[in-house]
Amino acid sequence: MATTQAYAYKARNGAGKAVRGRLDAASESAAMARLHVMGLSPISVAEAADGTGLSAEIRIPGFSKSIGLKDLAVMSRQMATMTSAGLSLLRTLNILSEQTENKQLAKILATIRTDVETGVSLSDAMDKHAVVFPPIMINLVRAGETGGFLENSLNSVAGNFEAEVKLRDTIKSALAYPVIVLIMTVVAVIGMLVFIVPIFENMFKGLGGALPLPTQILVVLSKIMVWLAPLLVVLGIAFSVWWKKNKNTERVRKVVDPFKLKLPVFGNLMTKLAIARFSRNFSTMIGAGVPILQSLAIVGETSGNWVVESALRKVQESVRQGKSIASPLSQEPVFPAMVTQMIAVGEDAGALEQMLGKIADFYDQEVQATSEQLTALIEPLMIAFIGVVVGGMIVALYMPMFSIFQYIR
Repeated sequence: MATTQAYAYKARNGAGKAVRGRLDAASESAAMARLHVMGLSPISVAEAADGTGLSAEIRIPGFSKSIGLKDLAVMSRQMATMTSAGLSLLRTLNILSEQTENKQLAKILATIRTDVETGVSLSDAMDKHAVVFPPIMINLVRAGETGGFLENSLNSVAGNFEAEVKLRDTIKSALAYPVIVLIMTVVAVIGMLVFIVPIFENMFKGLGGALPLPTQILVVLSKIMVWLAPLLVVLGIAFSVWWKKNKNTERVRKVVDPFKLKLPVFGNLMTKLAIARFSRNFSTMIGAGVPILQSLAIVGETSGNWVVESALRKVQESVRQGKSIASPLSQEPVFPAMVTQMIAVGEDAGALEQMLGKIADFYDQEVQATSEQLTALIEPLMIAFIGVVVGGMIVALYMPMFSIFQYIR
């Protein structure tokens, strides 16, 4: 990939007004060519020094905004709109790199624009940043470039990502309340054990007599928590680092992903989410003209669950041998009979794309309905849980006082 350099320029616009700015290009001549594409007449172009002092870009490790699916959805929709309006690809990429709010994505788009200027296709330029752009996006763009319908492919990418973002937001809204309440409860319990219980223990020592069993348990837990709490924090940080590095490895996914689908409350929701994602991605890939075998490989990678991915590997082998898609899927417990039957009908009728779209729409609604039901069910359960835990601790702390009153009488 050609290296780029920042250039400071002074030029005149169409109205004859002098303007200044910076741009990235592979060379000074490439920078001047870009200025002509932007409708500017260059006066001077020179390499720009890196920002220093107050002009330097401030980056705080861990607080820089990452590139999310929502950013890619907005970018794809804007690119499709500008392409359909007749703007050239170079000018479209130039506008996007300047107006995109996410700074990291803006820099990557500037690099892609430079690659496209040197003759690299858009899909190949995006493939150099495979960490940012999902495989489904790269392959849809490549199919659009090959078939001459890039605008439709970009619209498909945007629609797919927007539906995925909406689905993720639904899950997050369902899980946000119980997770926050659980964290607050754990923090409150640890705080009481570390700070409140020792105060009561010292007070009870001066009164004499044996403490009730629940109070004794609290005192023991309080002494343990003094060293256990820091240990749990260290273990939590270590596990987070390990999980970030290994969560996507097949060894971990083989264990974790099947467990997710078997969870008592959330397993059904995770299953519906995986089927909705598989159906939508597969429908989008087929609609864009991507070959079936290639689509199945990409859909498996983007399904988000190892169980679905391993099932689609069997489907790939079946299709490679000239067999159907529905037959191997019907042998996988994760796919309900309704899904496999609808896929079989779609294959027979030559309407697989439309049938997969209907399955995706159905399970999108199912995920939303299940999320609402879980939220309605979890709220009273969490309130009862907090009441039992915190209330039980308070009663255990005050039980010795009840005994003291009895002795006074």
